[in-house]
Amino acid sequence: MAYKVIEPETRKLVCNKCQQELVLAEAEASYLGAKFEIELMKCPKCGLVYVPGSLATGKMEQVELSREDK
Repeated sequence: MAYKVIEPETRKLVCNKCQQELVLAEAEASYLGAKFEIELMKCPKCGLVYVPGSLATGKMEQVELSREDK
C-alpha cells in the first residue's frame, strides 16, 4: 500500500514511501488516450498521486462510457 490514513477524524493521508503528508496539487491524468489536469492529493517529496476509489470507479467509468458512445 502506497498510502496510509492517519488521524481518522481529519482524514490526513501520508505517503508510505516518504512519510510526508499528502497535499492537494495539480496532477496530469490520462485515461483512454485523453490527458487532462486534475487536482488530487499528491506527495510533495516523491510526487506519487493518490487516486480515490470513487474517482477511479465513478468518474473514470463516466468518461469511458461517454467515449464509447462516440
